[in-house]
Amino acid sequence: MSNQVESVKALIKLREEARLGGGQKRIDSQHQKGKYTARERIAMLLDGGSFEEFDMFVTHRCTNFGMQDSTFLGDGVVTGYGTIDGRLVYVFAQDFTVFGGSLSESFAMKICKIMDQAMKMGAPVIGLNDSGGARIQEGVNALAGYAEIFQRNILASGVVPQISAIFGPCAGGAVYSPALTDFNVMTKGTSYMFLTGPKVVKTVTGEDVTQEELGGASVHASKSGVAHFAVETEEDGLKLIRRLLSYLPQNNLEEAPLQPCTDPIDRLEDALNDIIPDSPNKPYDMYQVIGGIVDNGEFLEVHKDYAPNIIVGFARFNGLSVGIVANQPKILAGCLDINSSRKAARFVRFCDAFNIPIVTLVDVPGFLPGTQQEYGGIILHGAKLLYAYGETTVPKVTVTLRKSYGGAYCVMSSKHLRGDINYAWPTAEIAVMGPSGAIEVLYGKETAAAEDPAKFAAEKEQEYRDAFANPYNAAKYGYIDDVIEPRNTRFRIIRALQQLATKKLSNPAKKHDNLPL
Repeated sequence: MSNQVESVKALIKLREEARLGGGQKRIDSQHQKGKYTARERIAMLLDGGSFEEFDMFVTHRCTNFGMQDSTFLGDGVVTGYGTIDGRLVYVFAQDFTVFGGSLSESFAMKICKIMDQAMKMGAPVIGLNDSGGARIQEGVNALAGYAEIFQRNILASGVVPQISAIFGPCAGGAVYSPALTDFNVMTKGTSYMFLTGPKVVKTVTGEDVTQEELGGASVHASKSGVAHFAVETEEDGLKLIRRLLSYLPQNNLEEAPLQPCTDPIDRLEDALNDIIPDSPNKPYDMYQVIGGIVDNGEFLEVHKDYAPNIIVGFARFNGLSVGIVANQPKILAGCLDINSSRKAARFVRFCDAFNIPIVTLVDVPGFLPGTQQEYGGIILHGAKLLYAYGETTVPKVTVTLRKSYGGAYCVMSSKHLRGDINYAWPTAEIAVMGPSGAIEVLYGKETAAAEDPAKFAAEKEQEYRDAFANPYNAAKYGYIDDVIEPRNTRFRIIRALQQLATKKLSNPAKKHDNLPL
């Protein structure tokens, strides 16, 4: 047999060894936990047969603690590129079967290589995390590896989309890379994220807490906001990433994706003409409005369980990918608070970075009052949302459905924050404050002195409502471009977006801004 045949056989054998990761026993153990291996995850995520692997033969270079006697091809992370719906993506998947997926210097350099390549090619980066953290035997070299990854996350931010999936443990310094990326997906029951584990928490604070209670998917999806999506299974998570990418351009120099649309642009949604209740204090469901106006009722919500008093997510209008921000009157009357301001601000800035137009649906009575909010810095956090809308240069279409009072009117993509097209329904109330509060300020003494204070206040409230609590006062000054029929909202938004397709706007040259963090 020739030398060439022998060397090819040796290559095939090495490839088989590398594909086994930490060996069959550890693969079986991964499956018993209800988890897939790194390569299985990549195969499910990418188009069939599209994956091209890099650095299959890389091994660690550590000689401490007898590590030289234990090496695995690939060193615990699978990296490379492939396609999703025919579009180029770069991917890395941490392999828990090799040293518990712990990160070494070599492991980090493999990840850095594909991140550098993604930046050069202008393609998204997807990281599938399942790791025990830094490889302790490598000491500061492992920490240096993490920091190298973080630096690339930072430079890639706003240049190419970065998506993280947490499919197992992610603790200590490892959590910062997912935190720096644009979207975070966690699986319920099998994934967790925290900086310090339950044992350290117990030692330092005396709290007894499980891994799930401290940093499980439900905690980060509803309480901290670290996770944008919490899914039941890894398959769901990988399908979600594919769906999410369909709304995003490849990089910051591309326009928002456009897909063929089968939903008529002039479809009337008659139910919207009756959706606003007669009582100004009665809620309605903003999801019904969103579902009624977007293409085929399809809406990919982001941060669904976090700060539900505001809704953010992706949809399409006549096939064009659009970001939607909408107050939810069913939760806290749609008030803005600390968490909802942060949630919406981050989403608005993401859309702006990647040229995705923003449609804002407004029904906001103001900011949530109380010492908890004020002490927590609602002024700063509310300013984040204000700032995000104000710096945005993508097309912005705003529709005011009902209430838009006080500072919250300014914040929610008003004409004064360079809103391009601002519509209002006939039910819109745009004013400094609600009628009852206004009458208290304007006629407090007169009300107290009146024969029938309740009747006097009611009359004055009606006067105020007629004069100010309507869209026409704002329209008189050009702050509202048109008052539209609710059932015609879809058509008017699509026409507005078509008109804005060639929008050109740039902010003053600067090194970077100083966002009120």
